Amino acid sequence: MGRGGTGSIDGAMDPESSSVLRPANGTPALVLASAMLTLLTTGCQTAMSAPTDSTSQSTTRPANDPIAELHFKSHGFQAIAYNTIGCTVVYNHHYVIEDAPDKIRPAPRGEDYQKAWGTTEVGIANFPKPAEVHWKSLDGAAHSATVDIGSIFSDQRIRHQVHESEIPQDWLRDGLAPDIYLEINDRTINVYMLARVGTRKEQVPGNKYSMFRNDLIRVWSKTY
Repeated sequence: MGRGGTGSIDGAMDPESSSVLRPANGTPALVLASAMLTLLTTGCQTAMSAPTDSTSQSTTRPANDPIAELHFKSHGFQAIAYNTIGCTVVYNHHYVIEDAPDKIRPAPRGEDYQKAWGTTEVGIANFPKPAEVHWKSLDGAAHSATVDIGSIFSDQRIRHQVHESEIPQDWLRDGLAPDIYLEINDRTINVYMLARVGTRKEQVPGNKYSMFRNDLIRVWSKTY
C-alpha cells in the first residue's frame, strides 16, 4: 500500500563542516597553503563523486501539498473475528458472521495477518444501520456492541496516505468505493479502511501496474 528523494552536495565545501579548512593553531603556513591547493584541485571532484545520503534530507512537504481530500458515497464491508466464541455480526440487514454459540475462532496467524483479508460485500450505499456484534471473549465473558459505521465516517472522507501532488491529474476521483473492515479480536473491535488511490509514480519500481497505493488504516478502536 516507492518513496525516496535526491541528495544534495551543497554542503560539501562548507568551512564549518570540513576539518581540512580548520587546521590546528600553529600549523605552518606552507602546510595550510598546500592543503588549500589540494582542496581546490580535488575537492570539487570528490564532492561530485561521493554518494549522497537521502536519509539526511528533509522530507517535510509544503503546507500546500496535503493528503488529498477524497470522498465516497458507497463502500464495501467485511467482518473478521479472532479469539472469539459464538461471534455474530449483522450489517446491511443480514449476517456477515453467524457462528454457532460454541464455535471458537483462533488467533490471527503472523504479524501481517491482515494481508490475508479477502473480498468484501461491495456496493453498499452510505450508510446502513449500525453493525450489531455479539460474542464471547476467550475468558467466557459475553459482549454486545453497536458499531455505528455511519458515525465513524460521518464526513464520508476516504482515509489514505497519498498527497495531492502524487495523484495524476487525469485520475478519476469520483465513484470511489473503499473497503471497510470490522475486526473483532477477543475483547477489542477495530474498524479499518482500505482504498485504492492512484499515484503518478510506480510504487514497485519497474512494475507499471503498481501506480497506486492501498494502505490499510485503522480509524476506530474500542476494548470491551
